[in-house]
Formats: sequence, structure tokens, C-alpha cells
Amino acid sequence: MECPCSGNDPVVLVQVICSLVRSCYVAACLVLLILLNCLNLYAEEDRIFLHEDFNDLENWKPLFFPKIKRHTEYTIEKDGERSCLKAQSNASASGLILKKEFNVFEYPKLKWRWKISNVYLQGNAEEKSGDDYPIRIYVIFKYDPDKASLGQRIRYGLARTIYGEYPPQSSLTYIWESNAHHRRIITSPFAEEAKMIILEAGEGNAGKWLQEEVNIVEDYRKAFGDMPPAVASLAIMNDSDNTGEKSVSYVDFIEISK
Repeated sequence: MECPCSGNDPVVLVQVICSLVRSCYVAACLVLLILLNCLNLYAEEDRIFLHEDFNDLENWKPLFFPKIKRHTEYTIEKDGERSCLKAQSNASASGLILKKEFNVFEYPKLKWRWKISNVYLQGNAEEKSGDDYPIRIYVIFKYDPDKASLGQRIRYGLARTIYGEYPPQSSLTYIWESNAHHRRIITSPFAEEAKMIILEAGEGNAGKWLQEEVNIVEDYRKAFGDMPPAVASLAIMNDSDNTGEKSVSYVDFIEISK
């Protein structure tokens, strides 16, 4: 078989060379495009620690409280083509806690979308009798005995003896409060180590999907006046045990990212 470059016709030779150059250029562009797509996918995966769409509850485990016998019901429900978490309480309280832990300094951003059916008539974030919320998102900070004071080690050691594990060192709770308050950040009436941040209040937006986005590290510094412990997890809860009321709420997704 004769090589197409053989012969004395320079026009044919130029055409062959141009064709080869074009083919190499196209191939190089395709390879570069594939590499860029791979790099973008890697960067996106590295940016996001968790994106939970609630197709199931595999990433979550139940959170119960020793003295509360009536539990909130958590199920997966379809909202059009999307799945979401449905939380239904009736004079009850329990939650879901994320099985994974993350570093809040590496992944400080938290974003989610939620919706409620109603608020509580007797709800009041500043009173124990009103400490119920149709939906709340906890950031739970892990206790580190190596960084604790002597008093903390004694208290947390006793709690571990009773419950089998250390309680959280502290927590931030983003709440949908029943009533408006003049303060955005409120200390839990049950524990100094728990600070609550009001993102929504009242039932003006009940029945609507609302998206929230927060910075965990910045909010912790505002709430506690200090830097947070590095390791944390998440929890979700709809509770109505103190007010004796009931509500239904939904979470569409939760994302932890850089």
C-alpha cells in the first residue's frame, strides 16, 4: 500500500499534514476537557463534606431522651420528584443524629431547606415550659477531655458513668421559634452549654419552603465568645413534649461544605 505522503505533489502532502494537525488538536482538546471535568468533580467533592437529600435514613440514627417516652416520628416522604424528611410530633420529643463527624474549621458552612405546618401557641424559647420547636437543626460539638478543666472532667466523667458516653461539650441550635424575640441568640433554659439561634419566628411563613445558610464557626464565636471545639456532628428534631402540642415539619436537604 502506498503511503499517502509519497509522490511529488506538494499539495497532497500539505493536505495530509493539515489533516493530521487538526486530528491531534481535536484529540488534545478532548483530553484537556476530560481532565478539566475530572478536576472540577474532584474539587466539588472536596468542597462538600455531606449533601443529604433524604432518599433514606442510612446516615442517621435515632436520638432519644431517658425521661421522654413519647417519640417524634421521622419518615421519608416524596415532595413531587424530590424526597424529604418528614418529622411529626404530638406531645413528643426525639431526634435524628448524623452518624458522621466533621471538622468545623474545614467545613464551616451549613445549608438546608425546611418547612413547617404550624408553630406552638405555648412556645417560648426563654422558658422551660415553652422550649419546643416545630423544627430545629443542632450542631453538636464533641467533648475533648484533653482540653477540659478539672471541673469539666469530673462532671463529664460522671455523665459518662451514667449514660455510657460523654455528653456534648456544647451545642448550637438553629431554631424556628414560635414567637419573635428581641434577641437572636438565646441560652437554652435547660443548659448553659446550649445556645439557640433564631432563624425564623412565627407562622407567617408556615407552609413555605425556606432555605437557610449559616457559618458554624462565626455563629459559635458570637454565641459563646470563643472558638468552637473542632469536631462536631448534626442532629434534627421536632419536639412538643413541654407544650403538649403537635406539628409536622419537613427538611428537603442538608449540606455541610467549605
